[in-house]
Amino acid sequence: MTPINPLQLSLLRAAAGLTSSRGARALLVLIYHRVLPERDPLLPDEPDAAGFAAQLDLIGRLFTVLPLPEAVRRLRERSLPPRAVCITFDDGYANNCEVALPLLRARGLPATVFVAPGFLGGGRMFNDTVIEALRRAPAVLDLTREGFGRHALPDHAARVRAIGAILPVLKYLPQDERIARAAAIAERVGAALPDTLMMTEEQVRRLHGAGIEIGAHTVHHPILANADDVSARREIVESKARLEAVVGAPIVSFAYPNGGPGHDYTPRDVALARAAGFELAVSTAWGAATPDRDPFQIPRIAPWDRTALRFGLRMVRAFVERSAKAA
Repeated sequence: MTPINPLQLSLLRAAAGLTSSRGARALLVLIYHRVLPERDPLLPDEPDAAGFAAQLDLIGRLFTVLPLPEAVRRLRERSLPPRAVCITFDDGYANNCEVALPLLRARGLPATVFVAPGFLGGGRMFNDTVIEALRRAPAVLDLTREGFGRHALPDHAARVRAIGAILPVLKYLPQDERIARAAAIAERVGAALPDTLMMTEEQVRRLHGAGIEIGAHTVHHPILANADDVSARREIVESKARLEAVVGAPIVSFAYPNGGPGHDYTPRDVALARAAGFELAVSTAWGAATPDRDPFQIPRIAPWDRTALRFGLRMVRAFVERSAKAA
């Protein structure tokens, strides 16, 4: 991430200061997935360690970072400090422990990692099967028999485009079908794929022991809106139970996979999360949460900006606009 200069920092501080005088205080929750050791051209939206460190430094200068459960409780009580922010990660990638954790600890910042326990210890999500297969694919990849046409892959940009064409098709398929079709792509490529992308149980315990909150993210990351009642309840309830067994402590926070209100989860799933005994749940609706927001539909924003100035402005904008559309 391009560093910020003193003038830009002063402007951001002034803009951030204005948010403290605009009525009821709001909560801004950031959503990450991975923090990479170094930039990956096939994952252009994922920060590397240096970029993430720069973001954390800017957050620490401009905002008050709180643990997620405390922040949501204080949001309801209307006792939030000015410019309250939470840091969250989805899915359970190993680099959350190996790369992000040391950076968070060095700055004394809390975070929540939402884990899908079905992938712990050697599992791989369907999207990563596709990404890693395309990474290893030849310069021309014919996926006509798999239903995805023929792709010329002369460079990283072409591979990113191919990934962008395939993943949206797979995402909303039934769980078994999307896994099978992703596996068929990998079989067509014929290369060995990594099985260490996701955390082990020991890494989850290491995060928990370091004071990072572990939250649940279903067991296998299905689109809950497409799941039947029995399957949706099982995914939600079992994710909590499995993670509690791993860390030996209550799991109180939940994240809806993909997280779009109405499209990826429904009021039924909100009710299931409440009934399962969670205290809060987060979505991917854009914006900052106000005190009247349902604690089981807390919005989040994705910090994908390449410069520190744009990153800061995105956060300030979210505070100013205050909230996403109600689910």
